[in-house]
Amino acid sequence: MTNDLIYVYCLTNSPPELHENMEFKGLKSHSFGDFHVVIKYVAESEFSEENLKQNLSDPEWKESNASNHVEVIKMLMNENTVIPFRFGTIFNEVESLKKFITDYSDSLLENFHHIGGREEWGVKVFYDRKLLSNQIDELSEETAALEKQIMASSPGKAFLLKRKKSELVENEMDRICKNYGQNYFDEFKKLSISTYLNNLLPKEFTGREDTMILNAAFLVNKSNANDFINTVDALRKKDGNSGFFIETKGPEPPFSFVNLKENQ
Repeated sequence: MTNDLIYVYCLTNSPPELHENMEFKGLKSHSFGDFHVVIKYVAESEFSEENLKQNLSDPEWKESNASNHVEVIKMLMNENTVIPFRFGTIFNEVESLKKFITDYSDSLLENFHHIGGREEWGVKVFYDRKLLSNQIDELSEETAALEKQIMASSPGKAFLLKRKKSELVENEMDRICKNYGQNYFDEFKKLSISTYLNNLLPKEFTGREDTMILNAAFLVNKSNANDFINTVDALRKKDGNSGFFIETKGPEPPFSFVNLKENQ
């Protein structure tokens, strides 16, 4: 079986050191001027356009190979600025890879400048509707005021006010979640160079029972990483009992902040 296809992991701004360990087994580096491309030669039987498409439909294959792709790039990040390529990026020959780099050289330089000394942090925020509803009178002046009316009312009037409150609680929870989501985003934005908002994911994709209210990526100076982490910890302590949960992932390759454009 011959390995004729070129699988691309990333570009680096300096010649990478490819240590002989499991993660780097079979990796090579090609240099084109100031750009250094980390690649691996792979077989058509697995990575041709048709076979790759078929393999991507296998969750176990996809998870294993995509995880390896990211881990290789993360290891290279320790000593280099990297422009990560998407999982499954294939070139048929070195000349076509060289042409791509030549055609996108201006944009590649701009991206290296933008992401240099920085790393991506992903933030997802969820809320537990039941836990939040139990705290609603502490978070909403309107529901708290209505609860006081209920406590001071006759049974008949209290019954009607409780129905009114149940509707108010739903509206207030939606309002509070939007405010919290925006506040979280604003806090992390202060510590970031760039931000990227992803789509909110439904429960069947997250595997969680609570509801996602923020899904964002932040490009953070490495010198600010500890401040970013400390902010996450402070918000967790402050809002965890109210039903809000923060999930972070990082440092990650800056996938969300690479934007390549062909030379004009």
